[in-house]
Amino acid sequence: MLTPPIEVTMAAFCRPMGLEPELLRRAMYEVAARYGTDVMAPLDTPLVSESEWSRQVEEVLRTEHGAVVDLSDFAAKWFTDRQVNEPWLARLAELRDAGYRIGVLSNMVPGWDEHWRRMVPVELFDEIVLSFQVGHRKPEPGIFRLAAERLGLRPEECLLVDDLGANCTGARAAGWHAVHFTGTAEALARLAGLTDAGGEAPADLSVSAQEGKR
Repeated sequence: MLTPPIEVTMAAFCRPMGLEPELLRRAMYEVAARYGTDVMAPLDTPLVSESEWSRQVEEVLRTEHGAVVDLSDFAAKWFTDRQVNEPWLARLAELRDAGYRIGVLSNMVPGWDEHWRRMVPVELFDEIVLSFQVGHRKPEPGIFRLAAERLGLRPEECLLVDDLGANCTGARAAGWHAVHFTGTAEALARLAGLTDAGGEAPADLSVSAQEGKR
């Protein structure tokens, strides 16, 4: 939500290399299958270094899809010219000024942490809970439990806004509220319904900094 949807970022990342995004996506899933995880878990848990993961993805692209590309320095390329969702940030700032607690709850790759922090005002967030630091990842219940504890809140006082449906399902199973982010305008409207006067608003909003990596 803080940055463009994964499809937009993937297309921008692949375009300079002349690589079809679907081929990169397939290679990433094939590498993840070696670890018995979903697509980004090898990186954001982490089970493997980014450089080794990139090498493995390159190998799959070359040997199974006939695509020869250079994925070194993956993080820098992934964040090049990436835009920030300014309307979303502005609304979060308004909510924080109104007394809501705002957090980041993200499945984060270690090498990507410095990049997103340069893009957004991290002082906006009361807590930042990142998978590679805490040993849990969305949609596992442990990361939701930890985030609520850090904020001193009950699960039913917490709301996750996330662009992956599975993460929203995990949040609800942990006792949280959840909004599936499918677009800024719709998410802002749903937030208004939860936070405007008379709404049954949770005391915390916990926002994923990355696109549910995925």
